[in-house]
Amino acid sequence: IDAIQAGKDVYCEKPVTHWRQFELTRKLADVVAGSDRMLQVGTQAMSDGVWHQMKKLVRDGLIGQPLFGETGFFRVGDWGERGMPVDDANAKPGPDLNWEAFLGDAPKRPFSADRFFRWRLFEDYAGGPVTDLYPHCLTQVVDILGVGFPSEVVALGGIHRYPYELRDVPDTFNLLAQYPEKVTISVLGTQGNDYQTTDARGSGQRCPVIRGWDGSLYIEKNKDIVFMPIKEKGAKAPQKIPIEHGESNVEHWKNLLQCCQTRKREDLWSPMDLQFRTQTVLQMAMLAHRAGRTARYDPVKREIVI
Repeated sequence: IDAIQAGKDVYCEKPVTHWRQFELTRKLADVVAGSDRMLQVGTQAMSDGVWHQMKKLVRDGLIGQPLFGETGFFRVGDWGERGMPVDDANAKPGPDLNWEAFLGDAPKRPFSADRFFRWRLFEDYAGGPVTDLYPHCLTQVVDILGVGFPSEVVALGGIHRYPYELRDVPDTFNLLAQYPEKVTISVLGTQGNDYQTTDARGSGQRCPVIRGWDGSLYIEKNKDIVFMPIKEKGAKAPQKIPIEHGESNVEHWKNLLQCCQTRKREDLWSPMDLQFRTQTVLQMAMLAHRAGRTARYDPVKREIVI
């Protein structure tokens, strides 16, 4: 926000905010919308040509009225205990370690080398798969389907494989988001098993299936987009559309720099308005999971209601 207000264009890592910071997410979206600045979010999978092709096919009406989007993220590894080792067990706050800055607006706690180096294990600083991984697989589904904010989100999950003493974030997380447009999105995943039931595109990302009244889109052998019509008389013919190009972090950066030159925010691949819609789903899911209730979105007040 400070950078945007200072007239800077911004590249921001995902997730743009913590799961408890919906109000800050909304504020950032409003600040960006009220400026002429570019903000690209680091969901680099959005550089993959397949998502833009699928989005155009949906807009052109190939699948008919959009109905359902399913995606997920499956991998093995806790990415906290072993994936984030304590590099210095004797580390202490001082000139080179600002503990208060690290905590930010998180709950105030005494210094802990585990919390500092293995922050992905703790809800105070992370959220497990739903916030740390799902921006990479949900963003494109929200974009392809062209949906706004969900009316309600439910979620189930827990610590199913990595019950470390320190860990309090889930390793398995599943969510359903229902939209006013009569579209449903499901995101399923676990860090306990990496088998893919559909082609994987990216490390652990399940290729989405996009369903509509007239047929479905899916990816085959990471080479083609397949349109499969529903089985009824007069249905459209099946199609295969070659994927133009794959994911490239370099191209994701080039997209931002090109938009900085042209000043065309609509050409950004992962802009803040898209991330606001995506992040809201993930924040609603985490809040719903923790409360054991359905999270609802109030479009008038622009608030999450539990």
